[in-house]
Amino acid sequence: MAKPQSHALFLFLLLLLVNASHPSQQNQNKISVNDLSVLADIKDSLTDSPGSGFFSTWDFTSPDPCSTFSGITCSLNRVTILTLGTGLSDTPGLAGFLSPSLSNLTELTQLILYPGIVTGPIPPQLGRLSNLRVLSLTNNRLKGPIPSSLSSLPNLHTLDLSYNQLTGSIPAGLFTELEQLKVMILTSNQLSGELPRVVSAEILHLDLKDNQLTGTLPLSLPSTIRYLSASKNMMRGPLNGLQSLSEMEYLDLSTNQFSGPIPPSLMRPPLSSLFLQRNNLSGGVPSPSPSSSMYGEGSIVDLSHNFLTGELSTVLAAVETLFLNNNQLMGMVPEEYVKRVYGGSTKTLYLQHNYITGFPLEAGVALPDTLSLCLTYNCMVPSVGLMGCPASAGRQLSRPQSQCVVFNHGRPMP
Repeated sequence: MAKPQSHALFLFLLLLLVNASHPSQQNQNKISVNDLSVLADIKDSLTDSPGSGFFSTWDFTSPDPCSTFSGITCSLNRVTILTLGTGLSDTPGLAGFLSPSLSNLTELTQLILYPGIVTGPIPPQLGRLSNLRVLSLTNNRLKGPIPSSLSSLPNLHTLDLSYNQLTGSIPAGLFTELEQLKVMILTSNQLSGELPRVVSAEILHLDLKDNQLTGTLPLSLPSTIRYLSASKNMMRGPLNGLQSLSEMEYLDLSTNQFSGPIPPSLMRPPLSSLFLQRNNLSGGVPSPSPSSSMYGEGSIVDLSHNFLTGELSTVLAAVETLFLNNNQLMGMVPEEYVKRVYGGSTKTLYLQHNYITGFPLEAGVALPDTLSLCLTYNCMVPSVGLMGCPASAGRQLSRPQSQCVVFNHGRPMP
């Protein structure tokens, strides 16, 4: 009769041993006291805009905030990802300010603030988040400088502070100290000052457009860069530091004050999106290289509103969308351009407001209906290239004869 009791006692002790080695699921998921305190500070500093319900799930009586709080991802009871706001286009974002206590979420790898009306400075204390890989605080009303302490984030991969009201210069350490940085987006702020002479971080994507930056391009840019935009600033000088960027696919330096010639190295794939319009660039369009004919579907080049001179080379004949208007180009349009226009591979060709003397037509062949071709206000009377002109081209078909004689070596307009 003792055996059943002995067996029951053995099972009881075994269950105790199993429970001791496998804590309850509730204890496993219980968030750390430190992180819970930080989340309370965040809720005190931020609030839902009318119509937003992001914080409705932040119930601090919940036994498991890691599972019930919106925007929280945990690992081993620590917050590792914090996403503030819903990110839905039809939902207003958050208001308030960023709490400095965010820096106490020491296991954080991603901090994302979705669009809203959050104001105030970026807390310098964020530079203590040594595990942070993504810092994205876009489309809000953040003010003040970019903290130089962000240059101390050893694992930072992506920095996006775009569409805010940040001022001051960009800390040089962001370009030189962050070995893991691949993406930096500072678009549409009020940043000023000059870029450093050397960018040593192996950045892939650098977007600085629509700020108040001055000075010249860095003398040295990383060969890894594939996307570079610094348009709509007040930068000047020659197009330095671009010759060795063989991996670059997208370059936008438009609406600045850059001057001097266009480096021939920019006229080749894989750089299939090139925007240099509205600068003070001079000299001729570079001569073709063996790879320049590889432009193809989706390619776009805009060199308009500069001071480019001379006859048009064939280097850009294979570009699908090409803007060369408002320069000082002269002579006949090469046949390579005309053939691609008739063949349909060229979709847009703007040559208005130059000093061009002819566009050789193919007799009896109609132009494609999808073509946008503009040839007005040149040293010729265009029989085509009228219907595709933008309103900014004006109504005058040709330049005055006196202007054409000067720019075309004394030759009268045909």
